Amino acid sequence: MPVKTVLIVDDSPTEREILSQLLTGGGYEVSTAESGDEGITRAKQIMPDLILMDVVMPGTNGFQATRALSRDEVTKNIPVIMCTSKNQETDKVWGMRQGAHDYVTKPVDGPMLLAMIAALG
Repeated sequence: MPVKTVLIVDDSPTEREILSQLLTGGGYEVSTAESGDEGITRAKQIMPDLILMDVVMPGTNGFQATRALSRDEVTKNIPVIMCTSKNQETDKVWGMRQGAHDYVTKPVDGPMLLAMIAALG
């Protein structure tokens, strides 16, 4: 099933705007959330085709939110791509173990991310 709607979960207004512009320019419908908790709530409300999840956020971090989403019957089939400045191999492995579908580091390579999303569909 092709990806049409993407939920961006990031506490940085700048990152949300950059990713939103990239994705809307690529033809995707975008929603945003400012925290892990808000991301979980929004995911259940709108049931996006994909979630881009930051890791470093106050409160519920991206690893915790991804784990919660991947273990919830309602949201477990929504792929999550971790999109973070945490670039250590251990971070990537941990993200994947939490249920992430893929892992990209910031600054995001726009064409690569769009190709990765297109490949999901």
